[in-house]
Order: sequence, then structure tokens, then C-alpha cells
Amino acid sequence: MSIRLLEPAQMELDEAIAWYAEQAPGLGDAFLIETLKTLRLVEQFPQAWHPLTPEIRRCRLRRFPYSVCYTQDGPSILVLAIAHQHRKPDHWKNRLG
Repeated sequence: MSIRLLEPAQMELDEAIAWYAEQAPGLGDAFLIETLKTLRLVEQFPQAWHPLTPEIRRCRLRRFPYSVCYTQDGPSILVLAIAHQHRKPDHWKNRLG
């Protein structure tokens, strides 16, 4: 199974990495590593995470207040958002359109 990120999700990931990198040395890298671990878990066990709707699921990062929101798109996982859990957590819901 492969993973694809929508362009807005990739932008959210890039922005979060940059923000954490400004906060402390190595923190941006730690965020990226944690996100990649979460994406691997989603890829291995796509049905294991909390369903938000019948089509969309959410898997939370362990060390950071972010979630990976995704749907299965045939043989791949489509990441709709890398969403901060406290800032407009539902801002991405129109992306499945």
C-alpha cells in the first residue's frame, strides 16, 4: 500500500516542521520522524484508527499535538491533512470533496 499526501497536507507538514525547527534544535527533525512513524502505522493498519466518518480516519501522533487524517483510495492511503489538534481541527473536512 502506498501513501499520497494532498498538497494542502504536504504544506501543513512542511509548515509544522519549520515551526518546530525554530523552537529548538532538532525538534523539526523529531516532528518529521514522528510523522513518518505514524504514516507507516497507518499504511500497515489502515482500519485500526479512529473513524471520523465512514470514509475518513484519524491517527494521532504520540509526541506532538497533530493528527494524520486520511482515507483509503483504492490500493493507497490518501492523507487529507496533518492537522493540529487544537487549532481549527476540522478545517480540512472539505478536502475530500
